[in-house]
Amino acid sequence: MVRGGNKKMKTEEPMTLEEIREAGLKALLRELGPVGMVRFLQQFENGYGDYSVERHQWLDKFNIDTIIQEIQKKRNTV
Repeated sequence: MVRGGNKKMKTEEPMTLEEIREAGLKALLRELGPVGMVRFLQQFENGYGDYSVERHQWLDKFNIDTIIQEIQKKRNTV
């Protein structure tokens, strides 16, 4: 059972969507703490784009020779 689960919900007047969102965030913060609240909310993040396509856009320009050259450049500048 959730802590504080025996408290009665406020049902006198319908709540606006903003009020529901605010009450929900307060409840999550109270019950899970800040880190738990963020972790819970991250489960519902849809994200965007196509990772596979984007990955190829920035990785396909590299091959073993360019990777070796980049490593050598970094070593020479340190």
